[in-house]
Amino acid sequence: MSTIWLIKLILSHLLADFVLQPRKWVNDRCSRHFSSPWLYLHTLIAAALALVLTGFQYWHFALVIFVSHTLIDGWKSYRPQTVLYFLTDQLMHLLVIIACWYYAFYTIADIKEWLQATGNNHHFWIITTAYVFLSFPAGIMIGQMTRKWSDQLPRSAGLANAGKWIGILERILILTFLLQDQYAAIGLLITAKGLLRFSEKDRQEEKTEYVLIGSLISFSISVITGIVVKYLAT
Repeated sequence: MSTIWLIKLILSHLLADFVLQPRKWVNDRCSRHFSSPWLYLHTLIAAALALVLTGFQYWHFALVIFVSHTLIDGWKSYRPQTVLYFLTDQLMHLLVIIACWYYAFYTIADIKEWLQATGNNHHFWIITTAYVFLSFPAGIMIGQMTRKWSDQLPRSAGLANAGKWIGILERILILTFLLQDQYAAIGLLITAKGLLRFSEKDRQEEKTEYVLIGSLISFSISVITGIVVKYLAT
């Protein structure tokens, strides 16, 4: 029951913030801030959806969502429209939802018990460590291993840090597929990347070889990490 309630509350937020909010409401809020009537209509819709989906007996949580959503969106209207503030805004909304969920179904004792169980769960720590390793640490390791080749190549005019984030995402996906025994998906991912990376006719041979070496190292590290995690977690 508590999980369904939480999912419904998250669904109400997604509908209100992304499906039922026209762009002109956001623009008006950014220009008029707390004076914008669309701000209050938007937050009223968010509260109403929460009320309808979770049940009228939880009306006080709908009121909390209305007030908090108004304050958070009003605060964000004074900030530049960057990824950082977008994520901060969504995180604050999520924290309010989690707080409502906690007060509706749980006590401090329940949270302490859950934290203690998580702290003693070796599967959780093994998998968490693997994901952290495959993000920035593995990327730095691959960069060091391929430095002697990258130094020989001219600086690319591509997107800043695009290769780094592509590598992080592909390693995370490979580990996830391995943990779920979805080996065909790994092959599809490798094939898709190969088609995108090596379909350029004017790409220098040295650049192609460098990208291929980096990709193979990245894939190898991801697969080896996944095998080790599956072995340790059994």
